[in-house]
Amino acid sequence: MKTLVTGGCGFIGSALVNRLVREGDHVDIVDDLSSGDPTNLECKFNAVPPMLLSRYPKKSEKDSALLITGDFACPELLSRIKAGEYDVIYHLAANPRVAFSVEKPVESNETNLHKSIAIFKTAADSGTRVVFSSSCAVYGDPGTLPTQEDEKKSPESPYGLQKLLCELYLDLFVKLYSIDAISLRYFNVYGPKSLGNSPYSTAIAAWCNAIHDGKSLRSDGDGEQTRDMIFVDDVVEANYLAGRHKEKLSSEKINIATGISYSNNHILSLMKKHIGDIQVVTAPPRPGDVTDTKGDVELAKNKLGFESRISLEEGLEKTMRWWGIKDNA
Repeated sequence: MKTLVTGGCGFIGSALVNRLVREGDHVDIVDDLSSGDPTNLECKFNAVPPMLLSRYPKKSEKDSALLITGDFACPELLSRIKAGEYDVIYHLAANPRVAFSVEKPVESNETNLHKSIAIFKTAADSGTRVVFSSSCAVYGDPGTLPTQEDEKKSPESPYGLQKLLCELYLDLFVKLYSIDAISLRYFNVYGPKSLGNSPYSTAIAAWCNAIHDGKSLRSDGDGEQTRDMIFVDDVVEANYLAGRHKEKLSSEKINIATGISYSNNHILSLMKKHIGDIQVVTAPPRPGDVTDTKGDVELAKNKLGFESRISLEEGLEKTMRWWGIKDNA
């Protein structure tokens, strides 16, 4: 298949690219490298700026990829999409941090909503499938756990609202343009290559980074907030299944989750089994964070045949090994 991965040098995007190349796809990547890192890619690749894109072949070589180093909504790439050069677009590029969106809602809206609409409309014009990376942040603090896809939406952050609006645009584009699209609502994704040196880093990445650097760990609030933690390889599998789905997709929304949630305190206790005692500093809750997340997984199983396979214990071990954190167990 001919596939495009936006944000393909990032944590999740690069893992997806690596999988697609192994499966034999012709893969184009677009990433402005503001947070993505080409060293995350395990395949060979040729890098090209958007202005030179027309000089490169429409298909990448076997076991390699084409990295377009620019904006995912640049005119050169949109022209390539409109010409029907791709079978599937996996749209992962975003400013993905809740705290960042609270601090800078205008900047995050430009990327997360405005530019995404450009991708959606161009894909609709060319009949290209879109697998959109949405988020459980669309629910806000849900009233029911585990949370089903039809739960009331009440985002607690601009990020969650932007993802919800993208979903609504896809609904509208089904009616207006018959777009072939699906929204995968990721719950809390973790794993190797998720960096923890930013104020917007996720908890597990930030804790692994702190342990690696010999610093104390920050825990927001009382630590009893719970998260449905899903390992990055499981998220990649969900994307792969959505991209290969045989029937046309009509803006379905599907939770990508494990159906199990753990408190931050529990996660810390599992980490302590491997590294011994660690110093934890309590901090105030972060604005926009919800109390609990747990996804209902029945629709993912029935629609895509997807079930998470990697337990939290196994995923943490894989993540900590990648960080080079000593395992004392």
